[in-house]
Amino acid sequence: MPLLRLPGSFRMRLLQFTTVKLTLCLICGILIGYYLRPSLPLSFSLALVSLILLGVVFVFYRKLPTFLFTLFTGLLAITIGILSLTLSESRNYGRHYSQQNLDKNWGYTLKIREVLKPNGYSDRYVAHVNSMDSLKVSGKILLNIAVDSSIGPLMVDDEIMAYTTLHPITPPLNPHQFNYKKYLSNIGIEHQIKLAAHDYYIMPQASTTIFGIAYKIRDHIIQNLKKEDFGTEELGVIQALLLGQRNEITAEIDTDYKDAGAYHILALSGLHIGILLGLLHFLLRPLEILPKGRTIKLVVIVLLLWAFALLAGLSASILRATTMFTFVAYTLYLNRPTSHFNILALSLFFILLLLDPLLLFQVGFQLSYAAVFAIVWVYPLLQKLWTPQYWIIKKGWELLSVSIAAQLGVFPISLYYFHQFPGLFLISSLLILPFLAFILGYGILVIVLSVANSLPPVLVTFYDTVIHWMNSIIGIVAQQESFLFRNISFDAIQLILSYGIIITMVTVFIKTSYKRVVVFLAFVLCFQSYVFIIRHNAQNKESLMIGHIARNSALIHQTGQKLTIFTTNPKATLKMTNDYAVAQNIVALQHRPIKNSYLIRGKRMVILDSANIALPKNHDVSTLVLTQSPKINLERLLDSIAPNIVIADGSNYKSYIERWKATCHKKMLPFHYTGDKGAFLYTWQ
Repeated sequence: MPLLRLPGSFRMRLLQFTTVKLTLCLICGILIGYYLRPSLPLSFSLALVSLILLGVVFVFYRKLPTFLFTLFTGLLAITIGILSLTLSESRNYGRHYSQQNLDKNWGYTLKIREVLKPNGYSDRYVAHVNSMDSLKVSGKILLNIAVDSSIGPLMVDDEIMAYTTLHPITPPLNPHQFNYKKYLSNIGIEHQIKLAAHDYYIMPQASTTIFGIAYKIRDHIIQNLKKEDFGTEELGVIQALLLGQRNEITAEIDTDYKDAGAYHILALSGLHIGILLGLLHFLLRPLEILPKGRTIKLVVIVLLLWAFALLAGLSASILRATTMFTFVAYTLYLNRPTSHFNILALSLFFILLLLDPLLLFQVGFQLSYAAVFAIVWVYPLLQKLWTPQYWIIKKGWELLSVSIAAQLGVFPISLYYFHQFPGLFLISSLLILPFLAFILGYGILVIVLSVANSLPPVLVTFYDTVIHWMNSIIGIVAQQESFLFRNISFDAIQLILSYGIIITMVTVFIKTSYKRVVVFLAFVLCFQSYVFIIRHNAQNKESLMIGHIARNSALIHQTGQKLTIFTTNPKATLKMTNDYAVAQNIVALQHRPIKNSYLIRGKRMVILDSANIALPKNHDVSTLVLTQSPKINLERLLDSIAPNIVIADGSNYKSYIERWKATCHKKMLPFHYTGDKGAFLYTWQ
């Protein structure tokens, strides 16, 4: 199948397209709304005033300067972005559950919207709140139900009733850890419910939605595939590739694909929908000979794309990708050189405006559009750079160009979120992408035959072998540790400056001029200066942190770019330490056992644990740290040493914590429990 052709005229400037300008203004408005959080009346008023001003300029267009029309059109797009973001926030809905008193128990009626990957303790779901007692409400929550082998997991569209209390999503307890609270907030979830296996009642009759139908179709397909003779690892990859279901991928396979820079193959989204579009565009070409054939072809392609989206469960990433490539399909139908940027910007505009403006803050969304825009912009330039004579070399160069362009687009985002870079991503792409269209097409055939109970064993064996070889190739690439660059410190400023470097570099490549070279070098200089400032500040920094780790204790002492971790269990602190080291640009780490007393700038910090409750003699104690549930009479101890603060970490029993908290409250002494307030950062003047 040939690659979709992208006209060479894409070398033209992005900002000459009206749709691109409007989309950028909409994105600015969404960002303003996200960070400033204006009220709904204010957002609506701004949008209304902007609309009136634009109307006045339109009526008196010939009597006013022409730039005013452009100015107020952009202003309207910005205020629409602000209003769209404000409307998407739960606090602005009177019927939203958060508008009620959440401190008491309610009888909640919940409808399952999405089944998440379970953890070791509970099954997890995204649920819609339909009612609280007899009060009709709306909104999404995170639902956690304790695992019970006697009760099967819930399915999309199931409705349950439970008498319980909502709990807010807790923020990370240690600095620089993944902020799951923020992630859920960006998809409209602010609270969660935790239930035991028998604390809810399943409604006998529940309404059916398109999402429930999609889930049942996908579950039926998975059950049919499990009857076939696929290997465990191979079946997990097949489900991810074709159905967007990654719950059964083994940890080893998941790590291999990440380390090889090929995880986008498992994440069913824009890549797969784009390949499917190209495959359909090629296979349905004979329809063009019919009267109105090109229109018929467009309709069939769009219907098949959305049928595949239904097959894959209509997840958020699939909805986003299918919407985007529906616009791309329309671009191919128009077959006009200047339409690609217009259509991509238009799809982005309507996805943000109509589906959800909070998509802008999701990693998958950012990666998808960054990759697509980079391919549309950079790929033609690379093709112009070299045109091989031989067909096989030409196809290889096309695949390589697509991979380079896509990686260039997502490189800063990947470093910002994942802090690693797979140096062999081009090898992975060259070895897998040429065959991915075949793998997807063959897989769809396998699914159809499996559902029809007509899948020959020879096809199962062949497809299982293909997936096995793909996993093996990825595994070999992932094992080349020297080409995997991990723990790269990269913050938001570096992200912005990196895109400035990439964009100006491409513009210099398009047309070299003194001004463009100066701008490019200015971004490079700013990036280097910022990195120098970060390292200089890190070298002059010193801090001590008492972290929160369940059933373990850890003190992290930073001196410059060196980190010393005091702990009795280094393995338990690995994740917390690694996150902290990456964020703080640390270059050296060492582990030491915890001592019971530390002198910090002349102030004594004492650590009491279950094995050592002795206090240092002839020393004033400034900070008292309690770990491993020491059996002490805290009230008597406080009378004898009078510390300034008492700190308890995550290694203590909850019952001890409550007793110590009450004692400190009685003594009017500050008490810091890391399980509630997060890690304690020890500061001194």
